[in-house]
Amino acid sequence: MDNYERDGLTEQLAALGDVQAPPAIIPAVLRRVGLADAYFSLASPIGPVFVAYNERGIAAVMPAEDPTQFEAAFRARFDRAIYAAEQPPAALAKAVQEQLAGGRPKSLHFDLRGLSEFERHVLLKALEIPRGEIRPYAWIAAEIGHPQAVRAVGSALGRNPVPLLIPCHRVVRSDGSPGNYAFGAASKRALLAAEGVRLEQLAEWVSAGTRYHGSDTTRIFCYPTCHHALRISAEHRVAFRSGAEALAAGYRPCKVCRPALAA
Repeated sequence: MDNYERDGLTEQLAALGDVQAPPAIIPAVLRRVGLADAYFSLASPIGPVFVAYNERGIAAVMPAEDPTQFEAAFRARFDRAIYAAEQPPAALAKAVQEQLAGGRPKSLHFDLRGLSEFERHVLLKALEIPRGEIRPYAWIAAEIGHPQAVRAVGSALGRNPVPLLIPCHRVVRSDGSPGNYAFGAASKRALLAAEGVRLEQLAEWVSAGTRYHGSDTTRIFCYPTCHHALRISAEHRVAFRSGAEALAAGYRPCKVCRPALAA
């Protein structure tokens, strides 16, 4: 472009005066460059939640009384702008609903920036716990190669920016009791019950000190909520208080739920 063309373009732009970009353009541009997120709301087993997303994936899931409260909470945690989506992408909304219903859609991605590598490993391992099953913190610690880091696992789960979708509510104390949760113990119990965990039965196992169930026919032991353990009939079910007790009795750990023997 020569000087004459540049000058002509400058004059044409100046002639436009104070032209304002359409309101929707700024949020779209900020989201595209990673400086802002969009959000939408939907129903969940614990009531309405707000879901924030950007080009990288789902960035946050939070319950809130209204959009204003959610936006303030999001900005306080992530220090990014947030805008209500006029219409969330249909594929994304469908994938989120499938995840909440118990599916594991491959199309759902998460924006976990700001978390350490250890924290990301913890959350992605929690994502592997099947609906209707629970695992102790020690299971995650063992699975990611840090068996002594049980407390650190709990801290990492507490920083989960996308609870419900990455199901940290399925991680419990070593004795099998539900324990704490970012949205409160009552919400954790409600989520587990909605997924089919029999809380009264779980409380009985905790009270009895039962950590594992074994089958005297297969000689395999599992976590009590493992779908293999739930198939064991009462007359063939054997309760164990520890992995060492199960091993000493000649049982071997389930290859599906992979009991963390120190848990």
